[in-house]
Amino acid sequence: MRLDRSLFAARGGAPRCAGTPPAVAPPTTSRWGLLANPDFRRLWVVGLIVFAVRWLEMIVVGVFVYQHTGSAFTVALMTLLRMLPMALFGAVIGAAAERLERRTALIGVILSMLLTSLCLAALAFAGSLAVWHLAIASFCNGIAWAADNPVRRVMIGEAVGHERMGAAMSVDVGANNASRMLGPTIGGLLLAGVGISGAFTVSVALYAIALAAALRVRHRNSAMPAAVGTVLARLVEGLLLVQRDKRLIGILTITVIYNVFGWPFTAMIPVIGQDNLHLGAEGIGVLASMDGVGAFFGSIAIALFARPAHYAPIYVCGVVSYLVMLIVFALVPNVPLAGTALLLTGVSNACFSVMQATLIYLAAPPEMRSRMYGVLSVCIGTGPIGFLFLGVLADAIGAPWATATMGALGLIALAATRGWWRHLGSA
Repeated sequence: MRLDRSLFAARGGAPRCAGTPPAVAPPTTSRWGLLANPDFRRLWVVGLIVFAVRWLEMIVVGVFVYQHTGSAFTVALMTLLRMLPMALFGAVIGAAAERLERRTALIGVILSMLLTSLCLAALAFAGSLAVWHLAIASFCNGIAWAADNPVRRVMIGEAVGHERMGAAMSVDVGANNASRMLGPTIGGLLLAGVGISGAFTVSVALYAIALAAALRVRHRNSAMPAAVGTVLARLVEGLLLVQRDKRLIGILTITVIYNVFGWPFTAMIPVIGQDNLHLGAEGIGVLASMDGVGAFFGSIAIALFARPAHYAPIYVCGVVSYLVMLIVFALVPNVPLAGTALLLTGVSNACFSVMQATLIYLAAPPEMRSRMYGVLSVCIGTGPIGFLFLGVLADAIGAPWATATMGALGLIALAATRGWWRHLGSA
């Protein structure tokens, strides 16, 4: 596998909007000096909290649904519904984000998630919470999730400048992965200790903190005037750019493979943890957090040591390693080995996640970054195909063998599409 080391020379900074002063990063060469930038710090805090609540709710919902239905398919369906809006609306949200003031959009996104969790907490306290309530909430939160890349992460790029986007994404994904250490563990402890009503109450409190951080963001972008073109026209223009750019094709091909064959295995962690490893809610939460531990330390390593010449190899090798390790997790017979496998999937996930966001940002023209992140969201949104297939397969042959089969199919798909992504590092 040959990858060109002259990957992605800088193509210019984020566009300046009329009447808006440019976002200037602090005059420091330290990668961790990014946290001295107030807007980056606030956007980072928002991401940390939203990611933490996402993982908390995914483990809580997964355990609750499996205990009430006994169906691995229904557990997978909850995560499928959370990802489906990316496929349905991701590209449209990305194109529309270019005509919005992104800080206002971010506040609206956080507020919608807060209200959803508030409704679920109220239903749980009333003893009326049902699986279909969680299904609707998962879909609604999925719409908000689809807005993260074209809204918050574009704001991060504008705040720090394109030359520090790789480091910024490492730190941001590090926040995501730190939340994956805390979210599942806290979710499992809350579910065991105070029930699902207490878990959603904590979600509401955390979203309120994220909302306060978003309200303090000073960065503004001017919304594009209507004369620039309709949302549909800009969406088509973005898709045409992908068709012409071999690098974008490579990035998005690997994204689809990861999200169809790799990511869905996370829905099976509660099932495998309960049925095969004989763990309770607390143990399942700790087990699921091992993925976040590995991803957190992987993100730190990338932030400290990765350089542009490394980006493409890190991206590809991260997906290969992830698929191999999820097979190991599915088939190992005891908790320590399963936890070690999840630790390594976390490191691999960090390689994929950091480089995915970074490569898209660097490859896209500045004026089309929100659109490209919208197209990326659509590719991430192919995940429901994998969740659906995995859920059906798990009910038929069991969660461990279904998970291992998905990993093997992902490796086959990666090899079969090499002709599409081998140009990933070309200029």
